[in-house]
Amino acid sequence: MGKIVVVGSSSIDLVVTSPKRPIAGETVIGESFHIVPGGKGANQAVAAARAGAKVEMVGAVGNDQFGDMVLDNFRKQGVSTKFMKSVTNESTGIAHIVIAEGDNSIVVVPGANSKVDRSLVDRAKEAIKDASVVLLQLEIPLDTVMYVADLCKKWEVPVILNPAPAKILPLELVEKVTYLTPNEHECRAIFRDCADVEKLLKRYPNKIILSEGSQGVRYFDGDRFVRVPALSVNVVDTTGAGDTFNGVFAVALSQGLPLKQAIRYGCVAASLSVTKLGAQGGMPAMEEIRKHVGDEY
Repeated sequence: MGKIVVVGSSSIDLVVTSPKRPIAGETVIGESFHIVPGGKGANQAVAAARAGAKVEMVGAVGNDQFGDMVLDNFRKQGVSTKFMKSVTNESTGIAHIVIAEGDNSIVVVPGANSKVDRSLVDRAKEAIKDASVVLLQLEIPLDTVMYVADLCKKWEVPVILNPAPAKILPLELVEKVTYLTPNEHECRAIFRDCADVEKLLKRYPNKIILSEGSQGVRYFDGDRFVRVPALSVNVVDTTGAGDTFNGVFAVALSQGLPLKQAIRYGCVAASLSVTKLGAQGGMPAMEEIRKHVGDEY
């Protein structure tokens, strides 16, 4: 199995569960509160490690208690912290998550994640060059994402860009990455010139891998639209499902699996992940994923 390098965000999630999501000016009584490791980059790194890959995380935390929690969690999960930077006078990134009415709402405060810059990437250049797959997201500066994409294009290293939180992206970045993995909302936010998602999938065959929640994933293979289904499960918490998909999708690609099969592995992993609380709480091991993939894959 190859090596996965994740360049991205690390944070602590402050998770509240509630029967109802408050509207502006309203106070509601919640059911529970949890403090758990999170951040899209960290979640994807843990998902890949849980699925059996060797993972290097390139990121930053504050010199504070939450930063210690993030680094300790990486070590427990088998994710290398060699390229994690501790930043003084900056707090560790925080995500405030409300789980209510079968879905989640998230407010992200980047903190030290804004310090994931070119100089930090330069420290990890050899690891990136030797990677089987590099994972990127948008909770770190866009300049850093562009820089990593440039390096990977030069070195012919496959790149998965999970474009979240959604923003309009330079088309040159879309062209340079190997796979773009948005949901439908993110897809429309990235390409504001095109409200027709199917036209976008046709414009970027085998590149835009569109996540559609419980319906699974859809893409255009050059000849036809392909849907890869998710599992039917009892949903507890959808936080981190997309990150689980991306991490395991990367692992499957690093093993040399064909695109459709690699996507199925990611879909199964994401489905299993939502059956437990927390972004990382339900991330499955590869052995469990294989049990549910299906003979046709």
